[in-house]
Amino acid sequence: MPPRISCPQGLRSLTSTCLLRPAPSPASSLQPLMQKANLSRKEKIRRMKQDPYGWAQAQQRKAANVKRQDELEKERGEKWGSPVHGIPTPFVESFDSGGQQEFSKPVLDEDGNVLEEPHPLPTSPHIMNYLLTKEELDKAISHSEKLTEPLVAEDRSIADPATEEENRLEHAAKHAKAVAALQRIASLSNGSAKDIKHANIRRCIETFGRHHTDIALERPAPPPVVGVVPILKPVRAGPDTGSSEVQIAILTTKIRALASKLEGEKGNRDKNNKRSLRLLCHKRQRLLRYMERKERGSGRWEHMIETLGLSPATWKEQITL
Repeated sequence: MPPRISCPQGLRSLTSTCLLRPAPSPASSLQPLMQKANLSRKEKIRRMKQDPYGWAQAQQRKAANVKRQDELEKERGEKWGSPVHGIPTPFVESFDSGGQQEFSKPVLDEDGNVLEEPHPLPTSPHIMNYLLTKEELDKAISHSEKLTEPLVAEDRSIADPATEEENRLEHAAKHAKAVAALQRIASLSNGSAKDIKHANIRRCIETFGRHHTDIALERPAPPPVVGVVPILKPVRAGPDTGSSEVQIAILTTKIRALASKLEGEKGNRDKNNKRSLRLLCHKRQRLLRYMERKERGSGRWEHMIETLGLSPATWKEQITL
């Protein structure tokens, strides 16, 4: 009878991890030792005691590097700008008064000290309230003066010079009073925020409309593609209100007016206007991306970016308010 050898019964005993999994191979002693980049505090103190002069030089180089990195980060932040305001320019600052103030408001601190002196702003004195221009108002005033001037007797034998002089002086006084009243009524300084908004829209159309830029700018269109004959387009007639640059400028006026309200004392509670500001910024971002794709390198694009102070933050990446 053959000898009886004891062995595991069935496969139940083979479920042990030591039997199913291979044993880990021992680590090879030929692999190089990896040194960590950061040093422990104990190692820093040891090196500092061994070579104090070299350690001080290393710390100086590190401080200079950190300072330079902070300066570069600050420069990038200034060039990147704000997604709402971009980099404010004098033309954008003139939106607050509808182009009626010649100088900006001085920047004051909490104690009333002047931090920044006022600088000149571009003005539009010909634009007045109620969709009027200064030329139209002057023409209406001169016409009304002729209609209301007193009549002079044709027969000088029965005329009374004293009465005519009295009527003339009275008419001049009434006319001067009427002119002053009309100028106060038509002045944008006495208008509402809605009147200033309409005036800024008219300024944007005059400044960025292609009926003006196609003539004023040296190279308004983007450079032509090599080997493709450019198609000459007819010059636009009348006020241009549908171009991308005009729509972007009008949105910038609305964004600035809405952002100034939200920056007030209780602006953080105005959820409705905050949502409206976010929608306006995103709409401007879409138009800027479209115009960058179509007009990049053209005079229209450069003129709009420089005048409105639009930085990369206004159309690149995601806008969060």
